[in-house]
Amino acid sequence: MLQGRIHKFQKDGLRILLDVPSGAVHIIDKTAWDILDYYDGSNGDELTTLMAGQYSAEEINEVLSELLELQHKGVLFSNEAKPVEVFESPAIVKSLCLHISHDCNLRCGYCFAGSGNFGGDRTLMSKEVGRQAIDFLIANSQGRRNSEIDFFGGEPLMNFDTVKEVVDYGNQQAALHNKEFKFTLTTNAILLDDAIIAYLNDNNISVVLSLDGREHVHDNMRPTCGGSGSYAVVQPRISRLVESRQNQGYYVRGTFTKLNLDFDADVLHMADLGYNQLSVEPVVGVDETYAFSETDLPELYAAYDRLAEVYLTRRREGRGFNFFHFNVDLNNGPCVAKRLAGCGAGHEYFAVTPAGDLYPCHQFVGQEEFKMGDVWQGMVNRDLSMQFRRTHIFNKQECPECWARYYCSGGCHANAMAFNRDLAKPYQMGCALQKYRLECAIMIQAKLALEAI
Repeated sequence: MLQGRIHKFQKDGLRILLDVPSGAVHIIDKTAWDILDYYDGSNGDELTTLMAGQYSAEEINEVLSELLELQHKGVLFSNEAKPVEVFESPAIVKSLCLHISHDCNLRCGYCFAGSGNFGGDRTLMSKEVGRQAIDFLIANSQGRRNSEIDFFGGEPLMNFDTVKEVVDYGNQQAALHNKEFKFTLTTNAILLDDAIIAYLNDNNISVVLSLDGREHVHDNMRPTCGGSGSYAVVQPRISRLVESRQNQGYYVRGTFTKLNLDFDADVLHMADLGYNQLSVEPVVGVDETYAFSETDLPELYAAYDRLAEVYLTRRREGRGFNFFHFNVDLNNGPCVAKRLAGCGAGHEYFAVTPAGDLYPCHQFVGQEEFKMGDVWQGMVNRDLSMQFRRTHIFNKQECPECWARYYCSGGCHANAMAFNRDLAKPYQMGCALQKYRLECAIMIQAKLALEAI
């Protein structure tokens, strides 16, 4: 259908046309904009009648000629992608999220992990489990050379000896099996001292650093176990790490909630601190005081618009920053399989608990119905893995006709289950925010491309 194959929108003075299957972006004038209300890629002969009184036959034919040229190039009304055979083949494990610690030294108000213990006991991953997780990854990654290992929690720096053991063992085994492991560590920075920073730098470990923005916003949702704010402790430590690696190899990652709908101010606060690798994510909640409702969408959209404007201005002034949700490649996007299926949870990506149990991702940990095996036996629940593998955009209820489907790949499985108890039914608030920020991102990239000509 027409709606599922093209998407047109206006933003910041541009009329933008997206060819959904190919991802091609076109800047169009008002005449083409109006014609595309009627033109479906094949009814050019009918346009003069359909648009009688709006434009002359000459004007219509001129625009139609340009649209047909784009069609012939395969960048307008292009062919739809189809599910590829990979979704019926056995899974190849590409990455693991190691829950190094099911404990935390913060008590974040929005924590999906129940203050770090994921609804269970406060435990730490042993070195034995960590080594076995490496063995599991090597055994199940087949001929794949590059794999990723994320150290996660709770707070992984509460179990730093196991982190170091896994890195050492992983590097040893990688050399023996012709593999390369990329390590990433996510931390709240409470324990981030100079010795740990030096170790992370020396071992080329990427770091995700949790900071929600302005001090009062951060402290409101990220207190210590004693209830005091944590900003004054973590912000200087984050700065030391960022400075130590010349502003590369990290992300400062925040969460925004109903309590800071002007989250753009928090992004800019972090940029003004000198951090140029930034990501902020909308909180996921149902009835909590911090959870979003549909009535919040206008304010959230306005915040994205303001942020897009400042983002462009700072780029032009030579003091730009990298904002994760504005990163859209208009020329060389991800491969077809990635565009159809997204993160690979449950078949390419697994979370490993301190006990060694396997779950589809970190957000499913503790939900026993989603336990998939362990690092000794391997993946036992293969039917569940295949269910995740087949839950791509063509098997999700709202996705096949959504213009954003190839960018979001159907959204987060965990959010779909949390809100709808159905992997195939996307979380609607997430969809709304995703589509709006994608429009901002496409506009930004289009403007930057035009300015570079």
